[in-house]
Amino acid sequence: MSGSWEHSNLCEMLEDKGQTTPDLPIQMTPSPDQVLEIVLENVLCFLTSRHDRNAASLVCKSWYRAEALTRSELFIGNCYSVSPQRVTQRFRQVKSMSIKGKPRFSDFSLLPRNWGAYFAPWLVSMVDVYRGLERVYLKRMCVTDDDLAFLAHYFPTLKDIVLVCCEGFGTSGLAFVASECRNIRVLDLIDCDVSDDEEDWISCFPDYPTRLESLTFDCVASPINFEALERLVIRSPSLRKLGLNEYITIGQLYSLMVRAPQLTHLGTGSFSPLEIVAHGEQEPDYASAFAACKSLVCLSGFKEIAPDYLTALNPVCANLVTLNFSYANINAEQLKSVIHCCVKLKSLWVLDSVTDEGLQAVAATCKDLLEIRVFPTDAAEDADGPVTEVGLLAISVGCRKLQSVLYFCQRMTNAAVIAMSTNCPELEVFRLCIIGIHRPDPITGEAMDEGFGAIVKNCKKLTRLAVSGLLTDKAFNYIGRYGKLLRTLSVAFAGNSDLGLRSVLEGCPVLQKLEIRDSPFGDLALQAGLHHYYNMRFLWMSSCKVTQKACEQIARQLPRLVLEVISRDEDKVETSEYVETLYMYRSLEGPRADAPRFVRIL
Repeated sequence: MSGSWEHSNLCEMLEDKGQTTPDLPIQMTPSPDQVLEIVLENVLCFLTSRHDRNAASLVCKSWYRAEALTRSELFIGNCYSVSPQRVTQRFRQVKSMSIKGKPRFSDFSLLPRNWGAYFAPWLVSMVDVYRGLERVYLKRMCVTDDDLAFLAHYFPTLKDIVLVCCEGFGTSGLAFVASECRNIRVLDLIDCDVSDDEEDWISCFPDYPTRLESLTFDCVASPINFEALERLVIRSPSLRKLGLNEYITIGQLYSLMVRAPQLTHLGTGSFSPLEIVAHGEQEPDYASAFAACKSLVCLSGFKEIAPDYLTALNPVCANLVTLNFSYANINAEQLKSVIHCCVKLKSLWVLDSVTDEGLQAVAATCKDLLEIRVFPTDAAEDADGPVTEVGLLAISVGCRKLQSVLYFCQRMTNAAVIAMSTNCPELEVFRLCIIGIHRPDPITGEAMDEGFGAIVKNCKKLTRLAVSGLLTDKAFNYIGRYGKLLRTLSVAFAGNSDLGLRSVLEGCPVLQKLEIRDSPFGDLALQAGLHHYYNMRFLWMSSCKVTQKACEQIARQLPRLVLEVISRDEDKVETSEYVETLYMYRSLEGPRADAPRFVRIL
């Protein structure tokens, strides 16, 4: 019913009773446009995928406005693709902010440390608009102690802070977070570079019961106050995830587990006894502590491991969904002592020290495995490497539900990769990293074209692919022909002409991220993607054959793209004919203002 109808009927009732009609404001019937926006706002609240929301915002202006008013979670895939001011002007109701900074290849020391990706400008813009902010997720960003202090002080409703591969801060900044974020539920530091300021940050958490649900600090390479940590765990009844650093001994781990049997995710720290048990003193029953943690589904850490203590894990192995041994230099027999009970396992990370034999044991037991990652150790005694096509083939036969594979090895055959493509058609991610340059199939001597071709042809859901080894244009032609859902492609030491990359750029319609290093692609290949670069998040090319002249031409043709030419030698960033590193990305703002001297923006 309309507001005008309600007003007239109220007047009639008052007049019948001899009362004076009050001077009520007349409510006008909403216009059709207002009704549409109200309906839209209520409908858009049910859209949780950022991809769906982005699509909805492109329908028309009213959808664009309504979507902005209802978005509470914001994801910025490149901190330089849009200015903080533009973001805060459009989105006013944000509760969760996720920002990514440096490109991924910075993890491999291919980008100088002080390149940029500073969090400070975002804080300045957010402080007056997002005072109700509850969650911050930052990846590959430069975050200082002052930034953390500012964040903790001016965002009182902050509950979750997750920092992944970030740098620039230390234990002093963590102390500010611990002392001032009174509603903190999640403080996760993952693969960050945290400086030791000799600050006892664990003791800075308030003395009363906390709301902590997750605390991860395995990357903090300095001792912590264990007594303070123990007290913190005791007064955090909601704690479910705890990731410890290498300074926590197995005896201390036991003490924490006894006080927190409700844990579901545990990062064990060193898992190696550094303390000496006094004569006549009985060593703790570690297996009983694990047995008491009946909800434990994820185990990680193990930066230093004493093999004799692996059997302590057996009581929880049957319930494990995730097992991360990526820091544990264990052999096949040691892995088998644990893995034979892990029948529910869905995610496994290991070092190649487990050898093909260890992977065969995984294949025999873990039938529901969805993800496996096999990382390289520093040195391999075997010329062919600890893991080969034998291990990959075994995994493909035994774990047919696989969706994600990362496999480092020194030799691989086409036959094994083809078998993976037919045995595991649900693959969405396949990253095969053959260590060495231009390595062919060791049995046939042929390029790895047919193996990677089978992956993109048979795995219809594939969205991410990393290729390596000896590859010709034929492999890239396969990728362009069949990789229609491919969003991320990483290429290292592969390819033989511009035609290969051209096939990819012309054939992969939804490609978002393209990372290339040490490959022979040059100007013709780069120019083949002119029609597509505005649709991509970024293109990275290092140690290729791209010239400054070609980059300048693209900058003129596509003015909304930012082309950064990066050189470790500042004197060569403008004078060299060939580009050492090209980082090209779309931006609504144009060139950034904080580029260092070794970066030339075209």
